[in-house]
Amino acid sequence: MIKRFVNNNGLRIVFEPNHTVRSVSVGIWIGTGSRFEKKNENGLSHFIEHMFFKGTKKRSAHEIAESFDSIGGHVNALTSKEYTCYYAKVLDTHAKYAVDVLADMYFNSIFEKKELEKEKGVVLEEIKMYEDTPDDLVHDLLSKASYGDHPLAYPILGTEQTLSSFSPDDLFSFMDQYYHAENVVISICGNVDESFVEYVQELFASLERKKNTTQLEKPSFLPEKMARKKDTEQAHLCLGFDGYPIEDDRIYPLILMNNALGGSMSSRLFQEIRENRGLAYSVFSYHSAFKDSGMLTIYSGSALNQLDEVYDVIMDTLTDVRKMGLSDKELRNGKEQLKGGLMLALESTNSRMSRNGKNELLLGKHRSLDEITKAIDEVTMEEVKQVGEEIFANDFSLTLISPDGQLPKSLQ
Repeated sequence: MIKRFVNNNGLRIVFEPNHTVRSVSVGIWIGTGSRFEKKNENGLSHFIEHMFFKGTKKRSAHEIAESFDSIGGHVNALTSKEYTCYYAKVLDTHAKYAVDVLADMYFNSIFEKKELEKEKGVVLEEIKMYEDTPDDLVHDLLSKASYGDHPLAYPILGTEQTLSSFSPDDLFSFMDQYYHAENVVISICGNVDESFVEYVQELFASLERKKNTTQLEKPSFLPEKMARKKDTEQAHLCLGFDGYPIEDDRIYPLILMNNALGGSMSSRLFQEIRENRGLAYSVFSYHSAFKDSGMLTIYSGSALNQLDEVYDVIMDTLTDVRKMGLSDKELRNGKEQLKGGLMLALESTNSRMSRNGKNELLLGKHRSLDEITKAIDEVTMEEVKQVGEEIFANDFSLTLISPDGQLPKSLQ
């Protein structure tokens, strides 16, 4: 059972006890990411994430790393377009020590100039690594093609130009704007009781309360087509379709439709493109849901001389889904896959901590597994067909990274 606490300063804590395990997972979730950055700030959220590990008033970067290695625990962080998270998973006997270190990183990071300049080099190498990974890069290009100059199009890592401009004052100023109590959720799951929650509340009681004044601008979906020439072995193709926001009632029909389209090994795209024709090793689809928008993405990596056939198969498959919907078997199997995947993913404290943290931060509510499985079971064939008709009726964005940089012939 998930328990919810709200501090006097507006900080929210969600707690799910699990006394059948010996681990505890703690995550600090902040409602900011690359979408909240100005153009000259692009990459700042991600860079702050890096700098949290580079030293505090109490601990050096090495001591922070050693803090978790010495107790056999795990610490990490992630930045997305709409949230940032710092998290740790440790044995229950080390729970207080782990949250002490996380709190130290949160409140006492010093962003020393020397460490900041070194870390710029690290993140620059991370950006270069992306450039050398075309199957990742093509998804970033799709955001640009789909959202133009809107912040949702910004790369999470930022750019070499913006990265070089960051100063300690920039980091502190950004944190002052977003790292305040009402924009933070702490999620706890594992073998601890409410006394641990009280301990966390005390640690974060000094976090300043500040009204969140950021107003997000809803993006317009742009069906742009972009191709980049790059010396690669494969042609990496992405198609993007305007999708649904995270709270939209059509999310479950969409997930089921996507599962049959390209979300599993038995999906139509996987079976036709990889299994039946042997055109690609990797082919899949997924939906990304944001606060006020979403995007359905299809990806395939194939030999350049097979790109046109892959593209034609994708378009034929989408036409069929739009006109005919799914079969009874596809819908039935999809529901069982979705429920099974949900249950299996929640077997670890870290997965539960993540789910609860994101739900509280992005939705402000929590649905029980029974409620979710009921919602999945109640999805009808007509609802799934309607979703396919809505999404695939409109023009789409497309990005391609290939040796010749030429769009599929059907689009030329």
